[in-house]
Amino acid sequence: MDRILVTEKIAAEGLDVLRRGGEVDVKLDLDKAALIGVIGQYDALVVRSATKVTADVIEAGTKLRVIGRAGTGVDNIHVETATRRGIIVVNAPASNNIAVAELTIGLLVGLARSIPQAHASLQSGKWERTKFSGWEVRGKTLGLIGLGRIGSEVAARARAMEMTIVAYDPVVSLDRAEQIGVELLTLDDLLSRSDVVSLHVPLVDGTRNLIDAARIAKMKKGAYIINASRGGVIDEAALLAALEAGQLGGAALDVFSQEPPPADAAITHHPKIITVPHIGASTAEAQISAGSEVAEGVVAALSGATPRYAVNAPFVAPEAWGVLQPYLSLGRQMGRLICQMIQSPVRSYDLELRGELADIDSHPIRLAVLQGLLEASSPERITPVNAPLIARERGVRLTERTDPDAESYSGLLVVRVQTADQAHDFKGTVLRGEPHIVQADGYFVDFVPQGALLFTYHRDRPGMIGRVGTLLGGADVNISGMYVGRLAPREQAMMVLTLDEPASPEVLAQVEAEEDIQRSICVVL
Repeated sequence: MDRILVTEKIAAEGLDVLRRGGEVDVKLDLDKAALIGVIGQYDALVVRSATKVTADVIEAGTKLRVIGRAGTGVDNIHVETATRRGIIVVNAPASNNIAVAELTIGLLVGLARSIPQAHASLQSGKWERTKFSGWEVRGKTLGLIGLGRIGSEVAARARAMEMTIVAYDPVVSLDRAEQIGVELLTLDDLLSRSDVVSLHVPLVDGTRNLIDAARIAKMKKGAYIINASRGGVIDEAALLAALEAGQLGGAALDVFSQEPPPADAAITHHPKIITVPHIGASTAEAQISAGSEVAEGVVAALSGATPRYAVNAPFVAPEAWGVLQPYLSLGRQMGRLICQMIQSPVRSYDLELRGELADIDSHPIRLAVLQGLLEASSPERITPVNAPLIARERGVRLTERTDPDAESYSGLLVVRVQTADQAHDFKGTVLRGEPHIVQADGYFVDFVPQGALLFTYHRDRPGMIGRVGTLLGGADVNISGMYVGRLAPREQAMMVLTLDEPASPEVLAQVEAEEDIQRSICVVL
């Protein structure tokens, strides 16, 4: 019989599921040395957030076949080591969807009616009915930044309150948004139209300080903002300044850049901010769901089935790895590049495998492209295992075809992105074992997709390269490479600069202010 070690408290319902799959030992409060000492006896390990499943713990687990995390993240598990060892890692990403969505609605109503402030006032012995005049949510526009599982649940509840729902999510399809009654917008349009903005995004490089002073300035004067996703996606200093200046009417926060925040932190004491101590997942139902979901995944893995919420990569035969590996890297980087470059709502993606790729099992490459498209905007860890499931939930359409013609390359990977009114073509290949992008948004270029990249869309005019270089030099941003593609001499062109460090929003604004430059974007891969 399989042996399962549980090192932290999970719901009794989860333990019952685990006992159907093997012999369960609950050993709480093990330190690292004690865990390493016993882990070799077990086929499965179940943890929450406190147990650190480091590489050496995994290496000591000579019998381990599955590690389960009763929660949404896997930051405390060294997934790369587990993958290398052939150990499946599972989590419970859907367990807190309803809890966080309901808290978001609660914070929304709290902002509308100043409920916490009115409660505190009455408890202090005051009777200030006229001070707490609020506003109705009915008829207001709610802007959701992120339309994944939680964002979709918030949309359903807000729609029941007769709100207008708009959203920004670069990978959700227009059809999916229409199904749930949401209008997809660009981020700038969402900020300018929304009475309330609610964030539902992970904290990654692309979302850190997503809502900064510049974006707050684009919001309606007197608008409100809610963050029940991750601390760090709002620039807290900019938020405080906007509240003081009257640009924003109020805010509600469940998460903070530092947790717990300092006792004297201004962010937790401002009269226009409702604050709660990261309680989004703190419901009895969410805890039961987390325990049961992870237990079901552990039992499935032990039985030889594929768990629904596996988070690490599937097995690739060693003899196929040498051929596939560079194309897998290319596919993932192309997906990440496309997700950051295409800002308009997307209808569909079309994947074409040409040349030598037409004759191999393309499924791993398809999964790599999906992973790249999804990972920048999903709170859970995206891998080739769970990418198809997340893509289905987000309504991502990815068709696939093959063509033996690879132009002048041995193999060519083509991704066509269809927005509401335009198609965007991206092409990549492998040269000397290294991924290369050879066409970006229809412009023929040749660069390695890694690190920080600055793209400009501009008119092909003399001196353009020097003008941009001068601006970057003035900001102490070093250029390591430069590539230019153009449709025709002195017509539309694209410049790609590889940088030693990302260009700041202020530098991008200076670049876009240059004559003949229509758009600039900094991508980090």
